[in-house]
Amino acid sequence: MTGYDADVLAHGLEVVFCGINPAATAVADGHNFSNRSNRFWPVLHLAGFTDVRLRPSEERRLLEYGCGITALVARATKRADEISLDEFRQARPQFEAKMRRYRPRVIAFLGKRAFSAMIGESGVSWGRFPDQFAGSTAWILPNPSGLNRAFSLGDLVAAYAELRSALN
Repeated sequence: MTGYDADVLAHGLEVVFCGINPAATAVADGHNFSNRSNRFWPVLHLAGFTDVRLRPSEERRLLEYGCGITALVARATKRADEISLDEFRQARPQFEAKMRRYRPRVIAFLGKRAFSAMIGESGVSWGRFPDQFAGSTAWILPNPSGLNRAFSLGDLVAAYAELRSALN
């Protein structure tokens, strides 16, 4: 698992999609959101962030679209629920410093649990968060993981498209 870097970042991006942590499959494959059941890449395309459906191996092309990828916690796991709430809180200072350094317009957190734990606030709603985070607008999106079946592909696309429209 050494040598893997989940970050696809550049200064001043429109949006950085922030996953919970790298999946063990992503580390093994060397690319983010590489599990075939993960819906990240089709959702980005269908929501209008990219004009073509990128493959995980093309993740660096996201930068051409003003988008990036990072993870809140660097530790890879098979399932995101293996990350403790305390681990999210402990990750905040380093993560916040990274986001202040790169200064994206929006940080899109993929899922409520990690963001809620990190800021110590329960009851976070989907969509735009009322307060800034690390100098950027914070946005909470459903996690596109194949394990998250509470959201259909259409639901995911609608949520991500709302963010896309807000960026215009």
